[in-house]
Amino acid sequence: MRKILKVAQREYVETVKTKMFLISVFLMPVLVVGVIFLSGRLMRESVTGPRPARKIAVTDLSNELSAEIERAFEQYNTSHPQRQLILKQLSAEEHDLDARINKLKDEVRKGKFDAYLVIAKDVVKGGDKSYYYANAKKVADLLLFSTVRRLLNDAVTNTRFRLHDLSPQLIAELRRSVSMEQVDVSSKTGKKRGEMAMMMTPFFFLFLMFMGVFGISQQMLTTLIEEKNSRVMEILLSAVSPFQLMVGKIIGLAVIGLTLVSLWGIAAYLAAASRGMGDLVSAGIVVYFVIYYILGFLLFSSILAAIGSVCNTLREAQSLMGPIMMFLVIPMVAWFYIVQHPEATLSVVLSFIPPMTPMIMILRIAAHPDLPLFQIIASIFLLAVSVPVVMWASAKIFRTGILMYGKTPKLRELVRWLRYK
Repeated sequence: MRKILKVAQREYVETVKTKMFLISVFLMPVLVVGVIFLSGRLMRESVTGPRPARKIAVTDLSNELSAEIERAFEQYNTSHPQRQLILKQLSAEEHDLDARINKLKDEVRKGKFDAYLVIAKDVVKGGDKSYYYANAKKVADLLLFSTVRRLLNDAVTNTRFRLHDLSPQLIAELRRSVSMEQVDVSSKTGKKRGEMAMMMTPFFFLFLMFMGVFGISQQMLTTLIEEKNSRVMEILLSAVSPFQLMVGKIIGLAVIGLTLVSLWGIAAYLAAASRGMGDLVSAGIVVYFVIYYILGFLLFSSILAAIGSVCNTLREAQSLMGPIMMFLVIPMVAWFYIVQHPEATLSVVLSFIPPMTPMIMILRIAAHPDLPLFQIIASIFLLAVSVPVVMWASAKIFRTGILMYGKTPKLRELVRWLRYK
């Protein structure tokens, strides 16, 4: 045990002295704090910030909505002075309708108009479809469609009210919204938590887990390959056994990861607390994060230790890491679904696939603190059993591959190494 701790101490000290470690210590907290403070402003800018004026051509085949369309666009431009919509109403006779539509579609392609709206003849009665033509290459163009559709709906609704002899004053009275304030009973202040903050908190834990497990454990590959190529590995193995060397490196890197993750997490919490969002993170989530991080790191770094021991270059190691990376990519891709459906069958199944378990479970717990306790205990037990099994298999490969040079062994040969006593 003393030799394992010596190796862990060496790994920790050598890593802490590097410039990259110091950069990670200070740069990541700055980025995290910056994201937290800028997120609200960026959200406001995305909703109400300035945007170039957009030109909309409209052909009203019903001949009933011109005035209401004009009024709807004017009201929109008044309430959104930095997001003007320039309306151009165009008439079209029945005999040249197709030619007119084709001409306007071509003008949209060329950029003369941002969109072309053809209002159906029976739109007020709820008959034919209306058509919206746009060159939707950008997300902003997709958002423009929803705005134009809302304005058209307002114009049609007001026209229907007028046809039923309802006065504008009565319409405004009937459409008056209900005043309601949301009170969060789980919050100490009772104030509503920001929806974006609540959505991003689970993702932050997921990202922190990803950076801590994958970002730090990657050093296992680089250090093993460097020491193997420089023959330092042979000197180290003259003092310790391959198993002691592997476990010592894993423990050293795990402590480094905990150091960085703790600093990043503290910086993020202080930034969130300064904006009144500190209660989004509970002590229970932090405890679970530490447990899943340690078990996940031991599992993943053991796999990388086995890969690094049989490779002579980083290119060889990266090719072997491809299948392993898929287990880390899936939680990053599926996080939005899991946050919204933490108790769905897919979320539960992914929780019990060991390489993904730490990331999926911390995502589910952060999204749903009242997750069934038996699922949490079962997932921790699964990891606790998987870690020694994977470490045992990795140690078998490590002791044989660490002193081998030349061609990377194939899967059949690795299986044979596992059978060696």
